[in-house]
Amino acid sequence: MSSVAARYGIDITAARRGVASRVAVAGRKYVIEAIGTFFLVFTVGATAYIGTPLAPLAVGSILMVMVYAGGHISGGHYNPAVTLAALVRRRIDLGDAIGYWVAQLVAGVVAALVVRVVIPAHATPRPLSGRALGAVFVVELLFTFALCFVVLNVATSRDNPNNSFYGLAVGFTLMVAAITIGGLSGAAINPAVTLAAVVLGIFAWSTIWVYLLAQVVAGVLAGFAFRALNPDDK
Repeated sequence: MSSVAARYGIDITAARRGVASRVAVAGRKYVIEAIGTFFLVFTVGATAYIGTPLAPLAVGSILMVMVYAGGHISGGHYNPAVTLAALVRRRIDLGDAIGYWVAQLVAGVVAALVVRVVIPAHATPRPLSGRALGAVFVVELLFTFALCFVVLNVATSRDNPNNSFYGLAVGFTLMVAAITIGGLSGAAINPAVTLAAVVLGIFAWSTIWVYLLAQVVAGVLAGFAFRALNPDDK
């Protein structure tokens, strides 16, 4: 193998170092996504169990600070729908997207389990049927789209490079969603939060598909909307 490499001028050591470097960079991004998603989901679950009226402020604030903490490394998605929007927008590739999704979903489930251990409370799944299911689909679609669209425009646009407001914009979007539709759908607008809410007993397994379908569709629509409105931003 070494003789073949030498014949074609291939530096195996340099190639191995390059692969190791890429793996390390990817690993850092996935760890950041796991940390940010964990704290976001833990905050959502803890405030839901405790029933604090300041839940929207707490949830929006934790997303804001985590975006500022990890945005320079991973982009600060902490949400599979946002990652999907970034993939459609061509900000990341499929390999990274899969790594993000695994990190986010696993971190969300772990956060939910930690909440169940440390907070002695129980939740009753939201009963949804008929018109309520349709309403949940609509509001989750709208505000997941809003969150993804805001992230793409403030954190990935060439028109807003190195700005200092992206975390605030993302956090406030989630806070507005929590205040506006929290009483209707729970304002999950995040597949990792949705899965965690099922683990916590807040959502029922039988209705999780409504949330996930709305969130996935919203992520795709946000990605295509950004591309349509910013054709030169590739």
